[in-house]
Amino acid sequence: MLAAMMLADHILEFLHGLKIDVAVPRGVEVLNPYQQPEVFGLCKSFYSRYYGDSNSRTLIIGINPGRFGGGLTGIPFTDPIRLQQVCGIPNTLPSKPELSSDFIYRMIAAFGGATRFYKNFYFTSVSPLGFTFNQKNLNYYDNPTLEKRLKPFMRTCMHTQLGWGLNTKVAYCLGEGDNFKFLTAWNEEEKFFGEIIPLPHPRFIMQYKRRQLDKYIQLYLDRLH
Repeated sequence: MLAAMMLADHILEFLHGLKIDVAVPRGVEVLNPYQQPEVFGLCKSFYSRYYGDSNSRTLIIGINPGRFGGGLTGIPFTDPIRLQQVCGIPNTLPSKPELSSDFIYRMIAAFGGATRFYKNFYFTSVSPLGFTFNQKNLNYYDNPTLEKRLKPFMRTCMHTQLGWGLNTKVAYCLGEGDNFKFLTAWNEEEKFFGEIIPLPHPRFIMQYKRRQLDKYIQLYLDRLH
């Protein structure tokens, strides 16, 4: 029965089945690390450790995974370095830091650590699979054709995740620009959440506001609490 499954079981079943069945625009490559046995094994270790219960979580919704973070490890906003050093899950993936992951795990440390944070929150993205174009990260909204073709896939993914009993009263959006604009309009159509609260995107903070890092970490803590 649905109620008997741990949240980790739901997440892993969802990730293992992720597949985009529509044609993506020419030159766009889909990042799907969940089809790689090593990466899916890391996901099993991570989600079993932090989501091995049936408690609800509040969603924090990104854009789509990047090639050095979630598109590599399979775990949103978690690069191989943070996966091993903070989450305690050894891996043989390239130990290259990713900016968004760096910020997120500084924030998680300030929140009280990974165990406390993941007990309360669940990271996902508008598109749980990422994209590249000319070997660079591509956001779903950067290509109008891609966004249009992805919408049924993204709708199915969101409804599936909310079916696990996650919090629908409020969700957080990473990004105060295009991602928030899309998610807000989409939410008006679909009524996924009662309220969506925007947060400055981690990459924006690390690239342009790094001198004010403590200020932005506190902003996150204030809004998440």
